[in-house]
Amino acid sequence: MDWTVLWWILSACIVLIGLVGVVFPALPGIPIMFAGLVLAAWSTGFEPVGWGTIGVLGALVVLSVLIDFLAAAFGAKRKGASPRAFWGATLGAVVGLFFGLVGIVLGPFIGAVAAELAGGSGAQQAGRSGYGVWIGLILGTAAKLAIAFLMLGIFLTRHLLQ
Repeated sequence: MDWTVLWWILSACIVLIGLVGVVFPALPGIPIMFAGLVLAAWSTGFEPVGWGTIGVLGALVVLSVLIDFLAAAFGAKRKGASPRAFWGATLGAVVGLFFGLVGIVLGPFIGAVAAELAGGSGAQQAGRSGYGVWIGLILGTAAKLAIAFLMLGIFLTRHLLQ
C-alpha cells in the first residue's frame, strides 16, 4: 500500500476544511489550509515543493492574519465605530454561524450595532458603525479568499511544473 496517496487524501481534506474556514469565521481557514499544504509537501519529501515555496506560503498566511484584523478595524474606523463594535461584530459572526448564510452575512452587522447601542451610542451612529465593520469584514473575507486561492495556485503550479 502506498502511504503517499493516503497522505495526499488527508492533505486535500485539510485544505478543503481550510477553504471552508476562510468564509466561516469559527475556523482559522488560511492556517488550516497551510497545514494541509505542508503535509502534502512533506508526503513527497519536499521534492517538488521545497522550503522556499513553503516560506512564501507561510508569508501569505501571516498576511491573511493581518488582513483579518486590519480590514474590520479599518472599516470600523472609517465610520467612527468604537472598539466595542469590532468585538460585537466578531461575536455576531460566531453566533451567525448557527443561522446559516443569512446569519453569516447579517451577524457581524447586528453584533456591531448591538454593541454600539449597549455602549450608549445613538441609533444613527450604531448603524454607521455596524455598516463600517460589516464592510470591513466582507472585504477582509474577499481578500482572504484571494490569498487562499493564490496559495493553492502557487502550490499546485510548483508541484505540477517540477
